[in-house]
Amino acid sequence: MSEAFSQDRLVFVPGDVDLSRSPLAGHLDAETYVLGAFNPGLTRLASGNLLMMVRVAEALRQPIRDGHVHAIRWEGEEGTQGRYVLDAWPLEHADTADPRKFMLRGGGWKVMALTSLSWLLPVELDAEGLDVVEVHYDRAVAPRSSLQCYGVEDARISKVGEGWLMTTCSVSPERHSTTLYSSENGLDWQFEDIVLDHQNKDMLIFEGLIGGQYWAQTRPLGDLYFAYPPGSEWRAGPSINLAHSPDGLFWKPCRKPGIRPHAATVATARMGGGAPPILTDEGWLTLWHGVEPKEIVGIYRTYWSLLDRDDPSRVLRTDHAPLIEANPELTRPLEEQMYLRDVVFTTGIADAADHYIVASGEADLACRITHVAKSRFAPS
Repeated sequence: MSEAFSQDRLVFVPGDVDLSRSPLAGHLDAETYVLGAFNPGLTRLASGNLLMMVRVAEALRQPIRDGHVHAIRWEGEEGTQGRYVLDAWPLEHADTADPRKFMLRGGGWKVMALTSLSWLLPVELDAEGLDVVEVHYDRAVAPRSSLQCYGVEDARISKVGEGWLMTTCSVSPERHSTTLYSSENGLDWQFEDIVLDHQNKDMLIFEGLIGGQYWAQTRPLGDLYFAYPPGSEWRAGPSINLAHSPDGLFWKPCRKPGIRPHAATVATARMGGGAPPILTDEGWLTLWHGVEPKEIVGIYRTYWSLLDRDDPSRVLRTDHAPLIEANPELTRPLEEQMYLRDVVFTTGIADAADHYIVASGEADLACRITHVAKSRFAPS
């Protein structure tokens, strides 16, 4: 255990998933396995227990066979359970260097397909998030539309008023969009609609209204960014933006920028949202990820900022030192399953008296729970 945290452990790993109860079970004439059970959305239920919505990346055991690389795809009528099928791509058209995906050659822009399909598994934990109470396979969230045909990924859950809202990334050739689900109990989820269009990711809805409006952090992606002037304290690149909405469905971007990469460090050269912002006595506490460029994926760490309660574009306090880093000791028992290093991706937070319970994906492989003392965010 890290000396910085009272608790820091993996609570759910690929071997904990029963694929005989997967939404894909019985559909494919091919063996699948759990590439990762990770990036869990987190919320506290009315019972006091915690709920993780775990991203299960179910992958083909042998994606390459018969001179082709294969991808899993959902097809069916809107709103139905549909079925899962395999698509085959000639190997000469594909770059298969990354085990999670393959790039298709020959176009004027990047085109990608996945060797896995993700669905969301509700895993109920005890009040401190340290032990699994129940795994709710009957409440799994899986594709139900062509806009989700390559999977549903990376849930973020926010308790707003008396209800729960969950944003997810829905993946398809149509668009890589953000989709919204709602729940009256934090456990049974109803699909609402697309709320953000192509490659606007890591949408985190604030856990409370500001001026009668819903607010959210977003992160639009692109291949082109305009330079800040020489000597600026900011660095051009992916940043955390803000948006607001009267109803949680229709969102307007905020004119003021949100959290931006700082020129003083390359550790956060690329950034995006982590856990939904929660209200403290001082303002909105937001945990986010910064990525330091390294090899293909980079080094992912968790950072924090405190935002003004009435104007979340105002950063009151932040820290260039990471809050949470990847911990190789945690994944040592899973060494044979490792395919990424240096990645921790925080996706949820819950209040627990004198500390926060933070949920993260560790190495795109497993679910990590970390207890962080509230004193960690006090003024220095």
